[in-house]
Amino acid sequence: MASKFKKGLAKTRNSFSSKINDLVARYRTVDEDFFEELEEVLISADVGVTTVMEMIEELEMEVKRRNVQDPQKVKEIISEKLVDIYYGDDDAGEVEGLTENPDGLTVYLFVGVNGVGKTTTIGKLAHRLKSEGKKVTLAAGDTFRAGAIEQLEEWGSRVGVNVTKHSEGSDPAAVVYDGIKAAESRGADVLICDTAGRLQNKVNLMNELSKVKRVIEREIPGAPHEVLLVLDATTGQNAMSQAKTFAEVTDVSGIVLSKLDGTAKGGIVLAIRNELEIPVKLVGLGEKVTDLETFDAHAFVYGLFADMIEEYEED
Repeated sequence: MASKFKKGLAKTRNSFSSKINDLVARYRTVDEDFFEELEEVLISADVGVTTVMEMIEELEMEVKRRNVQDPQKVKEIISEKLVDIYYGDDDAGEVEGLTENPDGLTVYLFVGVNGVGKTTTIGKLAHRLKSEGKKVTLAAGDTFRAGAIEQLEEWGSRVGVNVTKHSEGSDPAAVVYDGIKAAESRGADVLICDTAGRLQNKVNLMNELSKVKRVIEREIPGAPHEVLLVLDATTGQNAMSQAKTFAEVTDVSGIVLSKLDGTAKGGIVLAIRNELEIPVKLVGLGEKVTDLETFDAHAFVYGLFADMIEEYEED
């Protein structure tokens, strides 16, 4: 997993590591100016202003406590603090991995705007769950976007799972209801439901998602077991504003960051987790069907600092 994160975070690492290395090379001692420049580096990686301010404050305290003078040694403390910020007061087990229903059908509801890689992520997750031995079905609840149903069907046939669908423009809640019935009759372990992602009219979106959720809750008590918001990591702070909007209209339990391998702004992971208190559950680290990973903050921070860590170990 560490090597996958190392490869997938190459763009962020190249930008982030080179800036940190330049900073460290220019300073002989850790002072106020050093921290000000470090602040700028973290903000440029889209860690988020609020998160950066908190982190800098904690770093300054830790540097004083350990009496660190050498800027090289601050790198190690930065990596520790990034992990601390991600987990907060939670145990790793509480924020990592997807919740499953131990007593029957597990339902995952996917939300997110168009174009973020939602359908692709659903396909990749279906493939992954199927390869773990689970029987998976899909429900094409995005009846609004032209081509969305066909796209999900294509993924269904590609990974070998059944897709429940109605015609374009039909009621998403009805599709999801039929999806639940089909999953139950086939003895499926997991049902993954797609939904429309229009944000222009929040009221419509809220009503639609509320109705879909009510149907799921009525048919399977305790479901949906995850409401997963897919965000495109390459959009940085724009992903943050989408996350805030969706968190307002539905109970998002986890984030899926697609295209993390395509951005130099991977710090958005920490901003979302810290400012919205929603864990990142899955990350897309490449184009292949197998390039969807459970998010692990230690592997993520290793991916950010891999070159520095390896350099340090060689020394």
